[in-house]
Amino acid sequence: MKRLPSIFLALMLAVLGAAAPRPALAQSPDIVTVKVTSPAGPVRAGQTAAVELELTVKSPYHINSDQPLEDFLIGTTVEFKAPAGASYRKIAFPPAEVRKLDLSPNPMSIYEGTIKVTAELALAPDFQGAELAIEGTVGYQACDATACLPPAEVKFSRKVAVIGGAPAGAGTTAASPAAVDKAGEPGKASSPFEDKSLLLTFLLVFLGGLALNLTPCIYPLIPITISYFGGQAEGKKGGVVAHAVFYVIGMAVTYSVLGVVAAFTGSLFGVALQYPAVLAGIALIMVLLALSMFNVYELRMPAFLNKLAGGSQKGYFGTFFMGLTVGIIAAPCIGPFVLGLLTYVGNRGNVVLGFSLFFVLALGLGVPFLLLGIFSGSLNRLPRSGAWMVWVRTMFGFVLVGMAVYFLKTLFPDPLLYDLSLALVMILAGIYLAWIEPTPAAGKVFPFIRNVVGVVLFGLALVTAASGIRGYLDERIAAKVQGLAAAGGAPVASEAVAWQPYSEERLAAAAKEGKTAFVDFFTDWCIACKEMDRDTFSQPEVIVATRDFTMLRSNLTTDKDPVIKELYRRYQVRGVPTYVILGPDGKEKTDLRLVGFEAKGPFLERLRKALAK
Repeated sequence: MKRLPSIFLALMLAVLGAAAPRPALAQSPDIVTVKVTSPAGPVRAGQTAAVELELTVKSPYHINSDQPLEDFLIGTTVEFKAPAGASYRKIAFPPAEVRKLDLSPNPMSIYEGTIKVTAELALAPDFQGAELAIEGTVGYQACDATACLPPAEVKFSRKVAVIGGAPAGAGTTAASPAAVDKAGEPGKASSPFEDKSLLLTFLLVFLGGLALNLTPCIYPLIPITISYFGGQAEGKKGGVVAHAVFYVIGMAVTYSVLGVVAAFTGSLFGVALQYPAVLAGIALIMVLLALSMFNVYELRMPAFLNKLAGGSQKGYFGTFFMGLTVGIIAAPCIGPFVLGLLTYVGNRGNVVLGFSLFFVLALGLGVPFLLLGIFSGSLNRLPRSGAWMVWVRTMFGFVLVGMAVYFLKTLFPDPLLYDLSLALVMILAGIYLAWIEPTPAAGKVFPFIRNVVGVVLFGLALVTAASGIRGYLDERIAAKVQGLAAAGGAPVASEAVAWQPYSEERLAAAAKEGKTAFVDFFTDWCIACKEMDRDTFSQPEVIVATRDFTMLRSNLTTDKDPVIKELYRRYQVRGVPTYVILGPDGKEKTDLRLVGFEAKGPFLERLRKALAK
């Protein structure tokens, strides 16, 4: 409702601007002039060339930028007319000025004076002809300080010579988009796990798997299990190693299947995560599981499941079956951690990620069995089971509390409060695990480990808190600078993805222009949606790549709205975020649909494939 006055005022001004007795102004053909200033010389077939347009806006007028701050304003556009064998991409506008004008009660994003728009011209190796016309149309709406003129267009054209036939070894800049990496270098493939935070997640899950071996449910079983391998192999070392491998494969199968199921379930029912009550419920489950790790109460598996898992069978199949079912016996200790990881994977909704994370967890759990299978003589060197395993279990309880805070992330009124809450959990965990937890400290090693863990958690808490405070201050300073710049008329950079609200009219316009449409279905309470905005859509390479698309967004938070219900049905949205790519023919490129978070490298590859098709 707050926007209605500004919308009404802008519409009234537009009407007055069109109806006022100013025919000379309204019909003036030279308010905006366009000149092709680059390339200065000939271009070569099979290569790319930089194209530069110089737009000059006649004083006292200005034009809206390519990304107006209000939905109802008409932005400046550049459309190239490409002949066969030529294509234009990476159209880039300069930063706009954000200024408060008498024309509107809100600041406006504008261009005035002379600006330069760049693009990339790509010629096919078999381009025919000795010359090429660089031509197209600039669309704009001109305004002065008090009124706007009707939208207008100005055409531009310039012919350049074409040198036919690329020389040997040339043409690399015209490589397939699939072969171009995130920096635009040909021949390098993007890694699906290039995101540093994701690599850290894999490392933490692997270390978590290792640490789970130290819990009271697993550690006492390690020497018994290795001895069982020796009995089955009749003392042969190669047989012991083979049994250990089959055991670990069994664990990997069980946990990888769990990861895949969790990812599929997250994609299917992920829409439920848009509701605060669901997120709060998940956090509550994490806390209840943590209480079991704190020994407030004990989780027990049904007797028939324990009997099934404990049933002994001979041979390699028996060992494999033991690996498949070890999670049942160890469920009271590892179950809460596994359930937390299942919830995390379900929230991401990525099948490959789900499989990979749980496979890595199984490797962490299985490494001690593999090593002791190889060096079976080292069994007598293992530390004895003892009360220290209760301390390890308590540590996992704090991990679950941290995961509870993570799932409440979008419910915090400010990101700073989330970071400080996470830091508080780390500080409490460090104090309790290092100095309060009542496990008797036998020997010198265990007290040392307790102190190291306490110091590490303190350090992580300080880093988390400092990062949150720095982000908070940077955001406030940026907002202050932008506000001062807007009030004083200073230029402010406007570099972001050019999102537009989803509508059938915009889809039809994209199809008419021959452009591919990218549709983002999101909700206000979607964690992965916010992570995409923060980590992927904010990257300069992604921002540039999206300029070849019509970027549309639809907020599905209010799913009781009939229009939103129809979008759910039409696009078969099963989880958020869902990203749909529609070709110029209006048909979805179903193989490029994305549900959940994706890092910059794979996402850029997805966009390039969409244009390549």
